[in-house]
Amino acid sequence: MAFKGRAVDSKTVLLNLLLCLLIFYSLFYMIGSVCFGAFRLDHFDGLIPFDFKTEPTESNSKYLVNLLSLELTYFCSGLLFAAVVRRRVWDYALTVTLVHVMITSLVMLEFPTVWQWWLALGSGLFLMICNGQLIAYFTCQSEQSYASFSIY
Repeated sequence: MAFKGRAVDSKTVLLNLLLCLLIFYSLFYMIGSVCFGAFRLDHFDGLIPFDFKTEPTESNSKYLVNLLSLELTYFCSGLLFAAVVRRRVWDYALTVTLVHVMITSLVMLEFPTVWQWWLALGSGLFLMICNGQLIAYFTCQSEQSYASFSIY
């Protein structure tokens, strides 16, 4: 089985990755600010995309805002990534998530060890990949080169 597809140059990949990162963090701050307002929290924390140290309890409103913002950001990002990259959304989703973990570690000066944060991140990544790939598949279905595998 051989894959037939066109090669993409590294400049295009880097540009798409930067655009996906911009979309991801812009969405994160927009959704985070809406959630902060909806939960009527008195202090908007600019570290919302990177905060894994908040006490994970159901009664902690800040934790619920962080969790809801994370999941909604991943859900919406997958949809928008499909519009930007049109194929291989899973690759950009994984790369953006790895960059996010690295930036989170740098901002918080600690590697995230809270299992609830990793569970939320993993489920959000799953949502992003599934949504993005489905949208990319159905919008690019008419293109012959989308997922063309030839069987010998």
